Amino acid sequence: MNTRPYRMTARAREAELTGERIVDAMLTRLASTPYEHVRIEDVAADAGVTGQTVIRRFGTKAALMNATVERELARIVAAREAAAHASPVETIHDLVVHYERYGALILKTYSESPLVPGLPEITARGRAFHVDWCRRAFTLPTLPDREAARRSAQIVAICDATTWRILRFDGGLEPAETELALEELILPLLA
Repeated sequence: MNTRPYRMTARAREAELTGERIVDAMLTRLASTPYEHVRIEDVAADAGVTGQTVIRRFGTKAALMNATVERELARIVAAREAAAHASPVETIHDLVVHYERYGALILKTYSESPLVPGLPEITARGRAFHVDWCRRAFTLPTLPDREAARRSAQIVAICDATTWRILRFDGGLEPAETELALEELILPLLA
């Protein structure tokens, strides 16, 4: 009996799991450490592998950062797409839940983007997705072109992670209060 294909599959699966552990460790480090202070050795230790394993798998710290952001962007897109087909109030609720999980990391990634080769392109795709998602998630009434463009831009700004941060942290609002504030800003634009 030939078990070689099974072993190859098991090895491939183990390599995939190792890569996920490394990305998870990088994500955890990024949540509390500036990018320039994240060390491959620390990420490797957190993932239970050697620094050489991280380098062999990803090449550089920048490549690991890009892989981490790419994975999280895919998760964000999936979560936001699921929320885009609900009522405006449900969509706002899901948006706040999303920002409670990802908001600080999104803002940190944007601020550190210039430090990492390749990351500005990924964050630009994230911003483009946000604009497109806002336009699809919130249906405007039929309006003259310039008014529709203005309201659409307002919705994009209101739904931005920076607005969430201002309401949630600068304003000291709880998540439910943040939802209400966003509803009060968005719902009149949809009327």
